[in-house]
Amino acid sequence: MEFKGKRILVTGGHGFLGTPLCNQLESLSPSEIIAPRSKEYDLTREAEVKALFEDCSPDAVIHAAARVGGIEDNRTHPGEIYYKNAMMNTLMVHHAHLNKVQKFVGVGSVCAYPKVAPIPFKEENLWDGYPEETNAPYGMSKKMMLIQIQAYREQYKFPGVFLLPVNLYGPGDHFNDTSSHVISAMIYKFEKAIANKEKKVTLWGDGSPTREFLYVEDAARAISLALQKLDTHLPVNIGSGEEVSIKKLSELVSSFLGYEGEIIWDTSKPNGQPRRLFDSSRANKLMGFEAKTTFEDGLRKTIEWYMKNKKQ
Repeated sequence: MEFKGKRILVTGGHGFLGTPLCNQLESLSPSEIIAPRSKEYDLTREAEVKALFEDCSPDAVIHAAARVGGIEDNRTHPGEIYYKNAMMNTLMVHHAHLNKVQKFVGVGSVCAYPKVAPIPFKEENLWDGYPEETNAPYGMSKKMMLIQIQAYREQYKFPGVFLLPVNLYGPGDHFNDTSSHVISAMIYKFEKAIANKEKKVTLWGDGSPTREFLYVEDAARAISLALQKLDTHLPVNIGSGEEVSIKKLSELVSSFLGYEGEIIWDTSKPNGQPRRLFDSSRANKLMGFEAKTTFEDGLRKTIEWYMKNKKQ
């Protein structure tokens, strides 16, 4: 599908993923990229979603808005996380259908996968078990979006596709010790320890879980490719192919920042899912996607961005 002169609506367009995504979409020469803020339209309320489509008349929609957080946030606000994501996803798909958009890209999450699945995760493993408990409300809300897209495809010929990005990281992420994802939280903790001359940093779990991380610019490019090229009812994994343990990650982050103190593992806290590694061959086959940023390069860029933009 060509997007020159088209109107593209991007929910979450001012967020961590949405900002580089909108920059990426500029290369398609659309007539307009519409990226409303949450204070303009509350996507959990049907009247406001209806108004959004009436006001914007999009030709295509990328639904990247989500209520997200780290393990502690997931444990503390499971009901809010499920409700807000389920409502946003349901309403965005339904009103995209009612307004006859020409393409809809739903952005899912690795959290939708079962807690324990064969490594690497393949799309056919998605329904083999229940998600890791702390991620389950978020992950299940994303799986319901997949079901809705597939159901609307079958009944209404809805032109929707569904992506499953692995853990994202990069410039523009949230950096704090409550709602951050693992990389940004770790950067924040180590840098704070250096600034305060602390000799110990405590991290959750035992460091044994592994994760695959995808640089946010690569994720944005994958979504742009999906908008242009992808046409399937099947979910599509988006990953980098690199797996790293949380312990190794802590060593890299502390080394890049110059932290020389002790790292303490609090094993009373949950590890989260034991392993995460994707088979992203379907994305390569169907739309030619392959990650370009190595993990160490992306990590250095993320740290450099944080050091330049951190609040004093």
